[in-house]
Amino acid sequence: MSDVLELVDVSVVREGRALVDQVSWSISEGERWVILGPNGAGKTTLLQIASSYLFPTSGKVSVLGEKLGEVDVFELRSRIGLAGASMFDKLPAEQTVLQTVLTAAYGMTVSWQETYDQSDEGRALALLDRMGMAGLTARKFGTLSEGERKRTLIARALMTDPELLLLDEPAAGLDLGGREDLVRRLGALAQDEFAPSMAMVTHHVEEIAPGFTHVLMIRQGKVLTAGPIDTELTARNLSKCFGLPLTLERHGDRWSAQGLPLG
Repeated sequence: MSDVLELVDVSVVREGRALVDQVSWSISEGERWVILGPNGAGKTTLLQIASSYLFPTSGKVSVLGEKLGEVDVFELRSRIGLAGASMFDKLPAEQTVLQTVLTAAYGMTVSWQETYDQSDEGRALALLDRMGMAGLTARKFGTLSEGERKRTLIARALMTDPELLLLDEPAAGLDLGGREDLVRRLGALAQDEFAPSMAMVTHHVEEIAPGFTHVLMIRQGKVLTAGPIDTELTARNLSKCFGLPLTLERHGDRWSAQGLPLG
């Protein structure tokens, strides 16, 4: 399998502090990765590098066979789907849900004078249906709930049929029902053999959907472990990652963790 993403000895330094430090990591075609770590560990920084929006201070990065620094990033970004809360402020609140997804076909955030053919609209509607948004296509984006906005953003990220899908804390801020609805939809996507390779940032093992194959754990900018989820997602590794004694349980294709009692 070819490498969809490859980082070799990558560091990002800001004001003398390493946000990520000597990170080497790769995603192969068909893999679905979870990136776990505490706040400030460098998880979102890794996604910014993978999406070509951030260049490393040192090290080498290859995305979809193209080396950062030697490729037109605007062309490369059309092959990458990115969904995260940082997109909320870039999308007009008055646009409809359907328009919000359709504009991704042109790499835009605001609908202007572009025209869409039936295949564009059909794809957008199918993606929204897959994300449970079929009944809300005419709603204004700004009136949606947190969960509805996040599902819309994932549909938008898939609009260009990307080769790599990056999800930055897609379940953050959701209530239990919203989280579980999203997790089951991400699970269906992860288990679809035609879906793109994926990497998802989260703080919580409970948000790992069935079908995710690999895990990367990062702490203070350094990779603690990276590999198949069946062997690397352990209580020992999780405890090291979060700096707290934790138990880890697996329930079928789902996970749960909790801290050990004091005393």
